[in-house]
Amino acid sequence: MDFRSSTLSPTARALALLIVISAAVSLSFEFMATQLDHPTDSALQILWRLARYFTILTNLLVLISFFAIVSLRRKLGALWMGGLAVWITVTGAVYHLLLASVHQGLSLYADFGLHTLTPVLTMLWWLIFAPKGNLGLGPAILWLFWPALYILYALWRGTRDGDYPYFFIDPAQVGWDGVAIWSAMLGLGFLALGLVYSWIGRIARR
Repeated sequence: MDFRSSTLSPTARALALLIVISAAVSLSFEFMATQLDHPTDSALQILWRLARYFTILTNLLVLISFFAIVSLRRKLGALWMGGLAVWITVTGAVYHLLLASVHQGLSLYADFGLHTLTPVLTMLWWLIFAPKGNLGLGPAILWLFWPALYILYALWRGTRDGDYPYFFIDPAQVGWDGVAIWSAMLGLGFLALGLVYSWIGRIARR
């Protein structure tokens, strides 16, 4: 992957820091809310439980990436930042279109941060500050690697303990043919959004 970097403006660094805070606080709230729901679980068990979800793992990638940006005061490469923007955008879109539910207390704040605030801030940072590079069909295909890897991982965990994080990859709810169809549809969604981001990148190339 292209991890070449360039210098960071104060405004870009400030927004990157806001993204770090948003992701860190939201993940912390989700951890605490899950701990309240499962009071007998240890901290490691809570972490393992949360690591089942694409939302959690992708927000963690956002947190790590923007922490690196803030710490190093350098932009990460166009390929990685484009993929990160696509993944977190789909995280928010799929939640609001298919999975949204009513929450209270800590879960309400965690839900807003993980599915709305952090994705929107990340998209804005990508649009305004991220290096766009030479994006096109190739990067859009490469960006499918993370969601494909996640689906294999989630299915592996589900076959071991019978717990699937989302209905569309739960064979008990949609059947294995449904899992295949939903996975293909989501893959096409990732690819389509990746192509849109690549097109934007070519227009706004820096």
